[in-house]
Amino acid sequence: MAIFALAWQSLLNRRFTAMLTVVSIALSVTLLVGVERLRTEARLSFANTLSGTDLIVGARSGPVQLLLYSVFRIGDATNNISWKSYQDIAAHPLVKWTVPVSLGDSHRGFRVLGTTSAYFDHYRYARDRALVITDGRRFADLYDAVLGAEVAERLGYRVNDPIVVAHGASDVRFARHDDKPFRVVGILARTGTPVDRTVHVGLEAIEAIHIDWQSGAPIPGVSVSAEQARKLDLTPNAITAALVGLKSKVATFRVQRFVNDYPEEPLSAILPGAALSQLWELIGIAENALLIVSVFVVVVGLFGMLTALLTSLNERRREMAILRSVGARPGHVFALIMGEAGFLTLLGSVVGLALLYLLLLAGQPVIESRFGIFIGISALSSHEWTLLSAVVTAGFVVGGIPSYRAYRLSLADGLSVRV
Repeated sequence: MAIFALAWQSLLNRRFTAMLTVVSIALSVTLLVGVERLRTEARLSFANTLSGTDLIVGARSGPVQLLLYSVFRIGDATNNISWKSYQDIAAHPLVKWTVPVSLGDSHRGFRVLGTTSAYFDHYRYARDRALVITDGRRFADLYDAVLGAEVAERLGYRVNDPIVVAHGASDVRFARHDDKPFRVVGILARTGTPVDRTVHVGLEAIEAIHIDWQSGAPIPGVSVSAEQARKLDLTPNAITAALVGLKSKVATFRVQRFVNDYPEEPLSAILPGAALSQLWELIGIAENALLIVSVFVVVVGLFGMLTALLTSLNERRREMAILRSVGARPGHVFALIMGEAGFLTLLGSVVGLALLYLLLLAGQPVIESRFGIFIGISALSSHEWTLLSAVVTAGFVVGGIPSYRAYRLSLADGLSVRV
């Protein structure tokens, strides 16, 4: 214990250099563990983009493609589902609820989603969180629209503002349904999911704005006004996809088989969790790149400690020699330098963890509100403990280099005067 007390006193005598080394290691640990925590929580948030939905039903295609256009609003469906097929699936005795989804239109670069009020009742994200309307209400009238948080923020919309939907993904003048404008009646709280970038309207509204269109263009000589459309039968002929909730998880594969074998038209039913895992495998390379960058930052921090110890060792040759002259064995000198390296590494790790939790406390509300990623403030996971242990072990290994050099210094070399 005396040798460690001596190491502590030695560090106090060189407190400025030691403090810089501790700060370097602390920042490295903060970045390494912080990136790991962010990576884990981001992956969990990604997996929870859609929560509580047992199946997604769409036209027959690959699971990732169906997930991309029905949940992430990326790409387009290969085909639609007939309304009759949707009703058959909704009427299945094992189905608890369904949410129809109709896509294809846009508003100033944001996708427009046609659905029913059930969307607000059953759509869940981020560990079973429900959608919350922060301003206004759900759509009730035919030409009501509820905006995602990012749509409202970027376009500066407020409740009661008028908006015009365009046909297709390109919002050009000749494709706009400007004869049937919508009115903003609600704005959703930020979720960090594609919901934030979506304009939500009623399923009947999608039919109304296309009542005098055919094959992606207005029908020549036919014009149905907004008020005239209200009096027509606006039951949809087809929808893009449907979210399905079941009465029992045990029935998942049974209902999936029913949909996949549906005789009237080719359909696919996918498990959102499985499809999300496949999609993450495609885009998860970025998370590994972040981890590699943070590891290299730790390596740089440890090399900074090695440089500081080697530099101080050259300046302390006489100190080492005096210790040897008063009875300290080479092993004591080795333990002294190792103790200093250990102190610096452990103290840097503790300070780094403290800094990380302070940043989490301060940044958690901002990250959740801006990006929809909930970063839990909890104890370190087993993987995070492994990373931290690897940093401490690496610190001791790096400390062994100057320790061995001090061990090899001779008493005569320490007491000699170089010219």
